[in-house]
Amino acid sequence: MNKTDELALKYHSSFPAGKIGIIPTKPTASQDDLALAYTPGVAVPSLAIAESPDTIYDYTGKGNLVAVISNGTAVLGLGNIGAAASKPVMEGKALLFKILGGVDAFDIEVDTRDVDEFIRTVKAISVSFGGINLEDIKAPECFEIEDRLINELDIPVMHDDQHGTAIITSAALINALEIAGKRPDEVKVVVNGAGAAAIACTDMYIKIGIRPENIVMCDSKGVIRADRTDLNPQKRRFATGRGLHTLEDAISGADVFAGFSKAGVLSKEMVKTMAERPIIMALANPYPEISYEDAREARPDALVATGRSDYPNQVNNVIGFPYIFRGALDTRAKAINDEMKIAAAHAIAALAKDPVPEDILKAYNVSSLTFGPDYMIPKALDKRLLETVSTAVAKAAMDSGAARRPVDDWDKYRKYLHTLV
Repeated sequence: MNKTDELALKYHSSFPAGKIGIIPTKPTASQDDLALAYTPGVAVPSLAIAESPDTIYDYTGKGNLVAVISNGTAVLGLGNIGAAASKPVMEGKALLFKILGGVDAFDIEVDTRDVDEFIRTVKAISVSFGGINLEDIKAPECFEIEDRLINELDIPVMHDDQHGTAIITSAALINALEIAGKRPDEVKVVVNGAGAAAIACTDMYIKIGIRPENIVMCDSKGVIRADRTDLNPQKRRFATGRGLHTLEDAISGADVFAGFSKAGVLSKEMVKTMAERPIIMALANPYPEISYEDAREARPDALVATGRSDYPNQVNNVIGFPYIFRGALDTRAKAINDEMKIAAAHAIAALAKDPVPEDILKAYNVSSLTFGPDYMIPKALDKRLLETVSTAVAKAAMDSGAARRPVDDWDKYRKYLHTLV
């Protein structure tokens, strides 16, 4: 065991074990306080909710509470480790919700791989929460689980591995195309990987202007072709009839590579065959499909993003999910719809063009950050994301009809956001 591993175990095991806890939000110092908090005072809001169920948002913490739910079948970088072993990861996600977005979050690990049982469990407990963040559930089960829960619940449900990744990579792609001087409807895109994240990202790229006929998707067996007989419904939607068989075939002349696969699958020789000013998003973690150094050595004109924090242009879901749920919760949205996701992507992309505050430069130990090849998306620690993305999502929720509680004073809302973290 190395030093970092030892520190990680000590960090998690030091008293109190784990990373999250509960802090009372009301006074509890006197007998009168306790009489209001529990018996007999608690009966009054309970009866009010029984008479008018929507008042649960007025008298409880439901409206600011998200459940981070997983069965541990596809934990990032760790695979199918099971529900119990996924708990440290889910606690970490709950912690990020709180410190970045001011959203209370409980982690819930559901120990089943049965889709129907998982859905029944989530539905049964959903009354307690203002939103559901599904996490680290393997494909293809994750597609059915999310679709059914979205249709059967009246609170926001989002599988972050799919849509969080789609939103952040779309923001990076929007800006990279602008920097490269390319139009979304003209570029050729290769998506390597065909799991939950890859499918959702490809769907999102189409919604921001990429033409479906200009996309080629590859899985571990090569190009997803129309004549293959081993494709699930999600993959078949992206099957091509072109005479391409391998990633090497597909990448020749491509403007964009989006990798959701494994380390080392994209070679320097392949990158050299890409179009002028290629965009490479190599997002396998911790080791990308091609290293940042190799990509830039092969093509000095390349715009490169990875999932790593030690290189420019880190694509990390933490840039999105706390603020997407923040905007959805604050408007009591019925769902996180396409309009809200697209608004989040454009808000994130736009923020990268604004001058970067001194505190962010200090946090990353750099003298400057300017919109361009080495700064295409905001940094994960940028506190402006809370106001920027949450406001955009809230507005989109209202404009699209998803909101049940509109924001009527945006200046007041922005001031409220500043008080949260």
